[in-house]
Amino acid sequence: MKPNVTLLGTPVMVAILAAPASAQVITEVFQTGVGWKATGFFLFFVMLMLLIVYKSARRTRTAKDFYSTGGGISAAQNGLAIAGDYMSAASFLGITGLIYMYGYDGFVYSVGFLVGWPIILFLIAEQLRNLGKYTFADVASYRLQQRPVRMLAACGSLAVVFFYLTAQMIGGGKLIQILFGIPYSFSVIVIGLMMIFYVSYGGMLATTWVQIIKAIMLLFGATFMAVASMYVADFSYENLSLSAIEFHRLKSTIMVPGNFLGDPISAISLGIALILGAAGLPHILMRFFTVADAKAARKSVLYATGFIGYFYILTFTIGFGAIILVSANPNYLDMAGRLMGGENMVALHLAHAVGGEFFLGFISAVGFTTILAVVSALTLSGATAIAHDLYGNLLKKKVTDSELMSIGRRAALAIGLVAIVLGLIFEGQNIALMVGIAFSIAASANFPVLFLAMFWPRLTTRGAVIGGSIGLITVLLLIITGPVVWQDVLGFSRAIFPWEHPAIFSVPLAFVSIWYFSVTDRSDRARLECEAFKAQYVRAQTGIEAEGIRFIK
Repeated sequence: MKPNVTLLGTPVMVAILAAPASAQVITEVFQTGVGWKATGFFLFFVMLMLLIVYKSARRTRTAKDFYSTGGGISAAQNGLAIAGDYMSAASFLGITGLIYMYGYDGFVYSVGFLVGWPIILFLIAEQLRNLGKYTFADVASYRLQQRPVRMLAACGSLAVVFFYLTAQMIGGGKLIQILFGIPYSFSVIVIGLMMIFYVSYGGMLATTWVQIIKAIMLLFGATFMAVASMYVADFSYENLSLSAIEFHRLKSTIMVPGNFLGDPISAISLGIALILGAAGLPHILMRFFTVADAKAARKSVLYATGFIGYFYILTFTIGFGAIILVSANPNYLDMAGRLMGGENMVALHLAHAVGGEFFLGFISAVGFTTILAVVSALTLSGATAIAHDLYGNLLKKKVTDSELMSIGRRAALAIGLVAIVLGLIFEGQNIALMVGIAFSIAASANFPVLFLAMFWPRLTTRGAVIGGSIGLITVLLLIITGPVVWQDVLGFSRAIFPWEHPAIFSVPLAFVSIWYFSVTDRSDRARLECEAFKAQYVRAQTGIEAEGIRFIK
């Protein structure tokens, strides 16, 4: 049956909300900034976030409060916060843009992001909470030498943080640029300064509540956009697909793989990165230390899986709805026929198409809060790696709470400044692609060491450090010599490494290297580290002696 869709001439969603503005107003919105309704809605949420930071700062007195909320967040609240962390700008803006541009291949990101969660739920969450305190480096170094393992874990965390931050800065810069009609560079600077303020004063408690509010808003907004898109297609996925095929430049090929991931190596490599990388993201792993015990950590992941799964189901509908309502509408295109703001801003155009200026303001606030919350969490995880893992455990043996918090705030400032520079350098990159690269680093450098530290008795310091370093160096070299950096940033005509996603090469190499350098380690220290696994395993599974566990003697 031919879809009942009319795009040109009459606004599509008049029958739904009677809200879209005239073509002239729409064009002005995305060229010179939005009207007072959208701006007011946006500024209201910004002020709300600032109020949260103020309230949280008054309750943040110790290093434990600053880095893990004092363990006082409930499982349901933490589940929403984890979902908020995970449903980043890459999910909302980037995946929508990829589905809009490439169809099926964009949906691979949605599936990949979701599939990684069973690994976290069944293998990581409970053991991590029982063994660690602030970061996953606590777990990786539990029975190994502290100094080299923490150094490696901190380097891996910072590498992930900077690439992930770059993606969020790109999305935030483009959003503010479109929303207020100001230059991209100025927008990125504004995002960076607000991020530094949020982390420095509010700590993990402010970041958590921003994530909770943002997750609720994002789920509501995505649901409305998906329902409105289905309304146009008479609530039929067949009609939705046929309409998308009719209006898309690629026609029926959007329903088959190969438009974005052009070969099996790229597809498999991306899948490995997304599935294994989720369990190596430092800002996600930090969330398990904000609850009281391992049971609450496990429940948190269960709640988060439900919220995240529901959201990623909606991304397909939103992406195809954008194809129908945005791609053929000249009001959302510039003079050259390109989408205003690029593919990362498809979700904003769809929001305006289905709900007018008021809903555009809401979604803009959601998008901005999404970016601000995630960059705050990333900055906090990077600051924790510097303050707790490097300064607190390597440079100084004894450090006070106030000193640890002070170093964390300074680290947040430094990370924020670097993020601003990276956001300017990588302008124009798809944010989902950049996050995929961050996942590759997490899967290659963090996950192998963390996983084997938890479950393999023969892991030694030598194996973890040398093998983990090989995984980290390899993935970074392949990224730098790949198309994203070598061609798009450095300007060379041809990349040395031809694929954008290197995980298919770097992840197996990391595992094999860790195994080899561990089994060939015959030192006395290695023997003691292997013998210590039994005590570690008991604590990981039972929580005996873990923080928050109480026993009757």
